[in-house]
Amino acid sequence: MNRRIWQEPILRYIARRLGSLVVVLLGVTFLTYGLMYLSPSDPVEMLLQAQGIPVSENVVLALKEKAGLDRPFLVQYASWLGNFCRGDMGQSLIDGQPAAEALQAALPKTLLLTLTSVLVTIVLSVPLGILTAVRQNRFSDYFIRLLSFLGHSMPSFFVSLLLLYVFALKLRWLPVLASDTARGLILPTLALAIPMTGKYIRQVRAAILEQLGQSYVDGAISRGIKPGAVLVRDVLRNALMTLITLMSLSVGSLLGGTAAVEMIFVWRGMGFLVMDAIRMRDYPMIQAFVVWMALIYVLINFLVDLSYHLLDPRVRQSLEVN
Repeated sequence: MNRRIWQEPILRYIARRLGSLVVVLLGVTFLTYGLMYLSPSDPVEMLLQAQGIPVSENVVLALKEKAGLDRPFLVQYASWLGNFCRGDMGQSLIDGQPAAEALQAALPKTLLLTLTSVLVTIVLSVPLGILTAVRQNRFSDYFIRLLSFLGHSMPSFFVSLLLLYVFALKLRWLPVLASDTARGLILPTLALAIPMTGKYIRQVRAAILEQLGQSYVDGAISRGIKPGAVLVRDVLRNALMTLITLMSLSVGSLLGGTAAVEMIFVWRGMGFLVMDAIRMRDYPMIQAFVVWMALIYVLINFLVDLSYHLLDPRVRQSLEVN
C-alpha cells in the first residue's frame, strides 16, 4: 500500500476527530459552568461562612466585584475558560486549595485502582468467556453464565460491603480500610472487578461465538489446522475489537464512577474528593472534576478510535474510500 495514500486519510480523520472533541469539551464546560451559575447557593457567602467571617451585604458585594462575579454570565464563562486552559481551575471554597493541585494529588490513586480493576477483570473474564463459548450449552457454560449474571447484577457498593463483612470482619484476612499496600488494595479492586467481570464474560462469550460461526473457521479446520490454533490465531484476534471497546468504556466509567467504593474503603481518590465537594457544595472543585473527567473520557475514546484503525483493515479501507 502506498505510504502517502495511507497517511492522508488517517491525518484527515485525526483532524476531524480532534475538531469534534474540542466542540464536545466546549459544550461540557459551558453546561458545567452554566449549572453552577444557576445554583441557588452563593459561592461568596459559602466561602465567608467556611472561613468564619460574618456575612454582610457590603462584604459580599465587594468580594463579588473583586472576583468578577458581578459581570454578565458570558463574560464570567470566558474568563473562567481562559483560566482553565492555562491550568487555573479555581480554588476550593472550603480550604482555599487550588482545585488543580487537589485533583493532581487524587488522580494517581484513582488511576491505580482503575488499572488494577481492569487487569483483574481481563484476567478473569477472557478465559472464562472463551470457555463458555467453546463449551456452549454444557454444564460449565451454564454455571459460569449464572455466576456472571449474579456478579453483573450486584452494584459495586453492595459487593464492597459483602467483601468487607466476609474477608475483613469475619475472616480477618484483609484490612477494612484501603491502603497503598497490595493487601490494602485487594478489596476495593475486587469490589470494582466483580461486577465488570460478569459483564465482560457475557460480551466475550458473544464475540467468540459470533466468530466461531464464521465460514473462515470451518475452512481453516477443514484444511487440517487444529481448532486451538484457529481459536488463538484468528478468533481471538477478530474478537479483540470487542474487548478494546469494553476496556475503553470501563476505564472511562471507573475514572469517574468509583466514588462509592472509594468512600466505603476511605480510598482518597478523585471519587472521594468529589463526594466531599458535593457534600460541602464546593462548586469550583466540582466544576474542575467534571471538566477534567470529560477531557480524560474523550481522550480515551480518541485513542480507542485510533486503535481500531491500526487493528482492523476494514476501518483503514473505509477511511481511504471516504
